[in-house]
Amino acid sequence: MSTMPTVTIVDESLSGSRAEGWALEIFEERLRLDEIIRRRIYQEVTERDPRTDWRAEYERALDAFRRNGFVVLVGGHQVTELEHEVELSAGTEVTFLKLIPLVGG
Repeated sequence: MSTMPTVTIVDESLSGSRAEGWALEIFEERLRLDEIIRRRIYQEVTERDPRTDWRAEYERALDAFRRNGFVVLVGGHQVTELEHEVELSAGTEVTFLKLIPLVGG
């Protein structure tokens, strides 16, 4: 019986700032990058402000990824395609590295 992977979401920027990680529960051991981003956005939005349209935020995030606004590292390895399926295990660190300012950028 496998345990449910809990991945750690970490935000970093090129300036070296690193936010404290937070847990995101994932039921699957393999998941596409776009689905990881979707779940991250959904959890963040519903916890911070449920009135916000999480689907619009998700589309903005996908657009930013396509424009190289941020990169995603899974277990220290960059994932360059939204359709790429990554392997997840308990404790896998998923890092969102912001390359350009999201506000005014």
